[in-house]
Amino acid sequence: MLSTMLDAWSNTTQLPWVGVPTVPEARNVMARRFDSVMGSLQYKLFVPAGYAGKPLPLVVMLHGGGQNADDFALGTGMNAVAEEYGCVVLYPEQSARANWSMCWNWFEEHHHHRDQGEPGLIAALTREVIDEHAIDASRVYVAGLSAGGAMAVILGRTYPELFAAIGCHSGLAHRSATDSYRAMQVMRSGVDADALVGAGPAVGVPIIVFHGDADFTVHPSNGTSIVRQFLDNAVAASVATETGSTRGRAYERQVHRGADGRVAVEHWTIKGGRHAWSGGTGRGSYSDESGPNASLEMIRFFVESA
Repeated sequence: MLSTMLDAWSNTTQLPWVGVPTVPEARNVMARRFDSVMGSLQYKLFVPAGYAGKPLPLVVMLHGGGQNADDFALGTGMNAVAEEYGCVVLYPEQSARANWSMCWNWFEEHHHHRDQGEPGLIAALTREVIDEHAIDASRVYVAGLSAGGAMAVILGRTYPELFAAIGCHSGLAHRSATDSYRAMQVMRSGVDADALVGAGPAVGVPIIVFHGDADFTVHPSNGTSIVRQFLDNAVAASVATETGSTRGRAYERQVHRGADGRVAVEHWTIKGGRHAWSGGTGRGSYSDESGPNASLEMIRFFVESA
């Protein structure tokens, strides 16, 4: 069952696999290894060319199953956006030893809690990067796609003092599954959003969620469940809905604000979008050139949430 579930995560029938790409901004990218008592991670770190020693925001980007750091950076185009906005970007890379398809183990009980498993390991790596580089610790964000999106949600909810905002694309809610059998179910059919209310810690970290309504790998209702889970804690006082079309794809954007007027949740539904990063470069796996630019919108959301 585990191998079946992972095959679903690494299914590349929707978009072609492009192999291991070369990132154009490689001159600004460092390849490092992080070792700790919790384990080890290879990672890439993008530093904008205009960096001059002033503390910058940090965006932690978590790839999906079947991807690596370079592929994810290339497909999302996040480095180009980070260059424009002046952000450092950290790309942790899942080990094939931890998961043969390089999928973050969001569906296992051990990885749903603070100070253990992959959340503890990624949080420790994030702190080391903050300590070793000129990072503004009040502006650290985490985002991801698919399994990486699910892990980003877990990190934001288990380390709210570390991550100021969350970005999730085509992911799943915290504790929507705690074993491989349940993971297959929720990926295929979604999860009862009401069952997630109160699951995990209560946090007020803002989140931006993207999901295609034609996603056949992770059911679109999972995006709605993430929104419901975060609104249970944020208690949104108002919601505004807008529709539009960008790069040939229509979308619906819902903005939920709290009583203080600050945005608690921003939810983008991409019409006709499949299991791919909206508005990506199209040069990496799971990257769709059509639709709103998720990388740009996430950075905009992070900056506005500061």
